[in-house]
Amino acid sequence: MQIHTVVAPVFATRCSVLVAPDGACVVVDAGAGAAGPVRLLVEQHGWRPQAVLATHGHADHVWDAAALCDAWGVPLVLHARDAYRLDDPFGTLGVLDPRDPAGPLTAALAAAGADVGSWTVPARVEPFGGDEPSGRTADVDLDLGGVRLRARHAPGHTEGSTLYLLDGVPAAAGAPVVLSGDVLFAGGVGRTDLPGGDAATMAQTLAQVVGALPPDAPVLPGHGPATDVRTELATNPWLPR
Repeated sequence: MQIHTVVAPVFATRCSVLVAPDGACVVVDAGAGAAGPVRLLVEQHGWRPQAVLATHGHADHVWDAAALCDAWGVPLVLHARDAYRLDDPFGTLGVLDPRDPAGPLTAALAAAGADVGSWTVPARVEPFGGDEPSGRTADVDLDLGGVRLRARHAPGHTEGSTLYLLDGVPAAAGAPVVLSGDVLFAGGVGRTDLPGGDAATMAQTLAQVVGALPPDAPVLPGHGPATDVRTELATNPWLPR
């Protein structure tokens, strides 16, 4: 399995293209402005798109999902507890609502040439999960046309925030690569003050979900540099010791 990264211009969201040995591929977190570079990358290599995944439903992680899903005829896959956000991804952003002319997202979208009024929901949306008991580390095995990964519910930043664990990446030396979205960053964690965020739930996620990850696992956050679980457990001030 290979991982290729495209950085979206709005909030520098990490968009990951996961490619199986047979050329099947899945895109994770299609941020605003990522669709063009991602389509070019896929076409240049002759890969076969199977799905677009979202680590959560915030606009900066799903903005270009429809552009890719509808062009390729593939679904957007995300946790069921964040599926409601697709109906109004801006209204669930609170202080980041791009309809606020003074908001930081407004300027970022304008700089990327994105039109706030152009949001569309992908034609196919396929939620998973949604029935996990509170506090349980629950995995859902996803097989998306040969791209296999584990979805691990990690709420707190949003209700449906999810870690995606990908096995079989040569550079990871046997540990799964963790696509952490906005749950875990290098030296930080996701904010909990936006609608649907919850500090107590995030604390539980950091202790029980992040804390249980293999120490050698590489981490690819939704924003910022890559890291690994061992480094974050040792140095990240937000993680329990």
